[in-house]
Amino acid sequence: MNKLLKVVVYVVLALVLVVSVVVGYVSTALPDVGPAEDLKIDYTTERIERGHYLAHAVMLCMDCHAMRDWSKYSGPPIPGTLGAGGDVFDQSVGFPGVFYARNITPAGISRYTDGELYRVITTGVTREGKALFPVMPYLYYGKMDPEDIHSVIAYIRSLEPIQNTIPESYADFPFNIIMNTIPQKAQPQQRPDKADWIAYGAYMTNASGCIECHTDVKGGQIIPELAFAGGRAFSFPDGSVVRSMNITPHKTGIGTWTEEKFVETFTHHQDSSYVIPSVAAGEYNTIMPWMMYSEMEEDDLRAIYAYLQTVKPIENVVERFTPAKQ
Repeated sequence: MNKLLKVVVYVVLALVLVVSVVVGYVSTALPDVGPAEDLKIDYTTERIERGHYLAHAVMLCMDCHAMRDWSKYSGPPIPGTLGAGGDVFDQSVGFPGVFYARNITPAGISRYTDGELYRVITTGVTREGKALFPVMPYLYYGKMDPEDIHSVIAYIRSLEPIQNTIPESYADFPFNIIMNTIPQKAQPQQRPDKADWIAYGAYMTNASGCIECHTDVKGGQIIPELAFAGGRAFSFPDGSVVRSMNITPHKTGIGTWTEEKFVETFTHHQDSSYVIPSVAAGEYNTIMPWMMYSEMEEDDLRAIYAYLQTVKPIENVVERFTPAKQ
């Protein structure tokens, strides 16, 4: 019996040692995406204009790095807060910690070199070597054309500085350790020519991060075989839940939609007659940032639609909204 007990103790100690080594490695050696490149971007007018378009209408940098007005439908950004950060993603909406959107105006990023900005946008590793929580969709931005990322950097450098001190984010245990394993080296690709319509649509779909919200998750990770089938649940602080719609070409998704209906679903939010509805707490709302996506160029929307017509059709009837329990 004593011999058996000794064996058990040795096994337990060995496991503790292995776990300690692994945790120590993950905590200290990761994330490892390499050093920031020595990069100096030429802030041309063309780059700034391209960056404005991407940051507002495609990549939605100015949506997440702002405060959103949830008394309005789709939570449009509050004027005067664009780029200033401060929006919080915490346990009340299902996050494993408390994560704040950073200030990306020059007042918040002045300590960053262009190379360090490129690295944090495309790999999720900060100037100080810390991993960002992937609510910042760096895994998608890392697959974009470096020229597009350079344009975004040029644009945010051109913003009016806004002084806004943001609290430090923190992850709950054990995600504070797991988070270090998520960043990876960027895998940039050249933006396809529009003549290659489907490839260009795939590029814009990735830049817009459509798959992230429109795919259900397991253990916090999207389920690849359910790509674009919708059903991912997003909780509001009041306990109500909204779920993303199926955007595969199945009839339970957008299989019956025409290209014109797809485009108009976005663009009508920019019509001069459109007024953003007010939404009371507990009423149907959506996290889909319609007001910003509606600024996307129609050709880009059409390309996204064309690409989505090529993805696997998946039958999935989504219950879009569940009100909070009374």
